[in-house]
Amino acid sequence: MDHLIAKARVLIEALPYIRNFYGKTIVIKYGGSAMVDEELERDFALDIILMKYIGMRPVIVHGGGPQISEMLERMGIKSCFVSGMRVTDAETMRVVEMVLGGSINKDIVNLINSRGGKAVGLTGKDGRMIVARQMKVTSYSEDGKECRVVDIGQVGEVERVNPEVLETMQENGFIPVIAPIGVGAGGESYNINADLVAVEVAIALQAEKLVFMTDVPGVLDKDSKLISTLTRDEAEALIAEGVVSGGMIPKVRSCVRSLKGGVKKTHIIDGRVNHALLLEIFTDRGVGSEILP
Repeated sequence: MDHLIAKARVLIEALPYIRNFYGKTIVIKYGGSAMVDEELERDFALDIILMKYIGMRPVIVHGGGPQISEMLERMGIKSCFVSGMRVTDAETMRVVEMVLGGSINKDIVNLINSRGGKAVGLTGKDGRMIVARQMKVTSYSEDGKECRVVDIGQVGEVERVNPEVLETMQENGFIPVIAPIGVGAGGESYNINADLVAVEVAIALQAEKLVFMTDVPGVLDKDSKLISTLTRDEAEALIAEGVVSGGMIPKVRSCVRSLKGGVKKTHIIDGRVNHALLLEIFTDRGVGSEILP
């Protein structure tokens, strides 16, 4: 009987969150270990389906950098990076579209649909949903004194998001799964960082939440302890102080950008935890860091 009562308490704890988030859009950036571990993939799909069934509106934006690198290597195409950005010529762009818009996107859609969900795969080119322009990257000399603008090909930044396609999907009960490929003014394709796409999609939809699934526990303090809740001002201060560093800087800055754009709350969670999404959204403690306006 005790274990049944414990289950009831879990449901009661979730009740106010279910009520508050009913009908609200939640944008999830899906990546890291949660995309390659079979058990975590299954848990992610079930989390998304449950969110949908209880009245939330999940929207998924996925990455795929490691899978692109693996395919390029198999095809004998060398991967080159400038300031952390993949140089994307026409041949590389074809592989990017094949991997992101093809295999990865369809695998996620099938993962959800095979368990009872209603997901639809999209790229930013569908309905000109993500209009992009070429990103210019600045490269610095070793001493940091000289810099030059480098053309890295078909790498883009989001110019605007046209949310009509997504809103139509949501109104008809579908879960959009977005590959981060944009379209330029002349119809050309652009490879875009998935975090940046998730931010702009969340702003365009005025999402209730933007959740980044990562391979780290969340934002850590100077003693490497998890910070469960912080404001965007506190987050920016941690960057300035050097407490937040390396790959966490763009994640935290993406959260701040989202909040400034009207997203109500952002989260950085550990996708290596089973059912991390449900634990973060429907429990009092959560499993990551929430960043508030």
